[in-house]
Amino acid sequence: MTAVSELPVLYSFRRCPYAIRARLAIIASNVSVSLREVVLRDKPKDMLTASPKGTVPVLVLSSGTVIEESLEIMQWALQQQDPLQLLREAPDASPLIAQCDGPFKQWLDRYKYADRHPEQSREEYRDLACGFVSTLEQHLARSCFLGGERPVLADVAIVPFVRQFAGVDPQWWADAPYPQTRRWLDGWLDDPIFALAMGKYKRWQPGDPETVFPPAD
Repeated sequence: MTAVSELPVLYSFRRCPYAIRARLAIIASNVSVSLREVVLRDKPKDMLTASPKGTVPVLVLSSGTVIEESLEIMQWALQQQDPLQLLREAPDASPLIAQCDGPFKQWLDRYKYADRHPEQSREEYRDLACGFVSTLEQHLARSCFLGGERPVLADVAIVPFVRQFAGVDPQWWADAPYPQTRRWLDGWLDDPIFALAMGKYKRWQPGDPETVFPPAD
């Protein structure tokens, strides 16, 4: 068994969908890391030394290699072990990740924080974000998951962002014309893997004992 001190270190923040998708992949891979929950307004020096850009997630391997992008962290974890075969080829689903991280994330942020972006109304930003949700709906009308009858990397990479979108106005989302996307999201939210990824951890401080993630049963 790997000693805690030898585990890769994951700097994370529960409210960040990029960090949550990295957590999901780590859980799915059955690989252990040392989780360090941070507060973004007061980032720890150790994290900034490893990754001066100051965004989460950041994974520091025991070799000293630093992985700064959430998708690369997901791929690293699943390349160690991939019992759910999330990395299997899904040509129709893979481009959805770029759409999620690009236009959808842009409109999602404006929809969530419309008061900071008065150029358009909250509803107009929501409508722009719905372009991507409509694309998901089309995929999910054909199959249970974005890559077919079993989840693939795209499902895990995208679901934290759709969760945030649905949470801005839950009543609107409950009535929105996206039944298959609601079904897909609800399935993930009910999955123990997602609950584990969304677990709350106290802020890490230098000198604290390391927190092994995912936690043992």
